[in-house]
Amino acid sequence: MVGASAQAFRLSFYFGAVFAVVGIMAPFWPVFLAARGLTAPEIGLLLSAGLWLRVILNPLIAQWADRRGERRRPLLILSAAAMGGFLCFLFAEGFWGLLAVNLVASVAFSSIIPLGETVVLATVYRLGLDYGRLRIWGSATFIATSFAGGPMLAAFGSWSVLWAVLGLMVVVLGSCVLLPEVEKIAPPTTTAAAAKNSGTVFRLLRQPVFMLFLVAGGLGNASHAVLYGFATLHWRAVGYSDVLIGLLWAEGVVAEIVLFWLGSRLVRRFGAANLLALGAAAGVIRWTAMGLSDALWLALLTQALHAFTFGAAHLGAMHFIARAAPEEMSATAQSLHGAVGAGIAVGLVMAMAGVLYENFANGAYLFMAGIAAASFLAALALAKTWNGRRMELE
Repeated sequence: MVGASAQAFRLSFYFGAVFAVVGIMAPFWPVFLAARGLTAPEIGLLLSAGLWLRVILNPLIAQWADRRGERRRPLLILSAAAMGGFLCFLFAEGFWGLLAVNLVASVAFSSIIPLGETVVLATVYRLGLDYGRLRIWGSATFIATSFAGGPMLAAFGSWSVLWAVLGLMVVVLGSCVLLPEVEKIAPPTTTAAAAKNSGTVFRLLRQPVFMLFLVAGGLGNASHAVLYGFATLHWRAVGYSDVLIGLLWAEGVVAEIVLFWLGSRLVRRFGAANLLALGAAAGVIRWTAMGLSDALWLALLTQALHAFTFGAAHLGAMHFIARAAPEEMSATAQSLHGAVGAGIAVGLVMAMAGVLYENFANGAYLFMAGIAAASFLAALALAKTWNGRRMELE
């Protein structure tokens, strides 16, 4: 039997592998697409199409995994599918060809993350591990690959982005092989039980507690839209150097790492729902301050708040799902959280953020403060409503 320390290494390795890919793709994938001849509007359409298809398909893929009652085999299938999708970029031509293979790669890769989280959280609770200290390695490799991507791009050109992704996907596949298999959940044995287990997504969505969680987490994520979409452009416009901007982004991730290191203490001290509220409250402060001033000292302070607006909220969300979602629906719950928080909510607010930034510049952050305030109220309602136990679905 593999010991707890070895299991912790395997889970950390998984996080490091997955987020190393994200660290390359988030800043540099559009550069590769532009080198393939796509215009800026075509790149935007290609990326948004992948986002919306993931919103639809990821919960269905997770429900399929839940019904199989296993995790590692679906992860291996999805990793292989994502790698195949990325390989097809070697041969695809034109907008429609690139769109088709991007949809395959995007849906398959994005489905890996919520399924992997269910394996990690199940193992964390079974062995008494510290989730935050495992998740740190994802943040660390994100920083490493995003920083290394610039010199790589300068030295080897835009095609190096695809080759880096393909190489790292081999590592992701290996990390999924090493993941522990969670205890298989037996499928329903009667016709009545099988019927009750159908429509899992909608059964979860009918739960007021789960809906409050989706609203709180989704709005908290969505309040970052102006930051993710326009912070770099605005900082350059007010005279910050590219080096300084890079340091500001790195500061946010380092702050996130520090919070993850303290994660277990924070979960014991505040609880999952209150961590969501803490993240939203920090968002109100962060976005209000950024909306009122471009001063460098304030930018340095507000970037440190990323530890709470993302880190605390993420910890709260993961521990809520682990403790509140029925075990046989954990992957579906994870995927719904991702579809709403990183999909629908962010997609809708990001579309609005462009108009807001064009008209109000950094004043657009004040609107994000309003969204964070709504997230805070939903999180408080969740903390009051949830009894701390698993939901019992009708």
